[in-house]
Amino acid sequence: MSLLNLLNANIRKEYIELKRYLPNTIAMVFTFYFIFLGMFLGIQFVGDPSMQEMNTQYAIVNSVFWFLAFMVVNSIGYEVLNEAMRGTLEQLSMSPMGIWRIMGARLIATTLVNSLLILGLLFLSMLTTGQWLNIDVVTILPIMVLTLFSMFGIGFMIAGMSIVLKQVQAFLQILQFILMGMTFIPLTVAPFFAYLPFVKGVDLIRAVMIDGISLSQIGFGDFLFLLVNGLVYFVLGLGIFLYCEKAAMKKGLLGHY
Repeated sequence: MSLLNLLNANIRKEYIELKRYLPNTIAMVFTFYFIFLGMFLGIQFVGDPSMQEMNTQYAIVNSVFWFLAFMVVNSIGYEVLNEAMRGTLEQLSMSPMGIWRIMGARLIATTLVNSLLILGLLFLSMLTTGQWLNIDVVTILPIMVLTLFSMFGIGFMIAGMSIVLKQVQAFLQILQFILMGMTFIPLTVAPFFAYLPFVKGVDLIRAVMIDGISLSQIGFGDFLFLLVNGLVYFVLGLGIFLYCEKAAMKKGLLGHY
């Protein structure tokens, strides 16, 4: 029950912040939309006319998942920085729930609340281009859940680094472009990217939304790979976070910025 209350409190927190700072929320969504619009216009004027339709579909899926990866992975780093600047990070460490559970709840809350923005961005992109993708929820949902495990793991790594180093804004900005590469480069071009976090999941969802494959056409091996990949990165990320938290407590870094 306490975990549910924690999750409920963080969902309310995310919703209230998005609503209270509505201009910033709108600006954030339209920033990603205008980046997509730039890619779409580039495809129209520069790309191969015979490949425009497929390239546009790829641009829609890739930009939406870049936005998702950015929100899930980067947001937790900024959460730690904000708590440190407010002087409330040490209070979180004294909570009986522990910082890692609180940050885990915030990761889930961020994903759930921002999913509405991501869906809005997806339909706005499809409306703009006139390209309507295959939104097969039954197939996409299990792939998405398994993919999020690895995203959460990377989020915990960033949060742990933020607790110790504090000033990581420049790294988080660079990370945006790393995430772009991971979501935009298909596995047909770089097959070894499958071992990176969430890349295999994005590739499968791309196949569902663009090629129209169904749940029955995805092999058991693909789901097993997603599960193992997600658990490895999640456990690794959580382990790094707990180590950084312990190091920060030893050095007295939680009590000041």
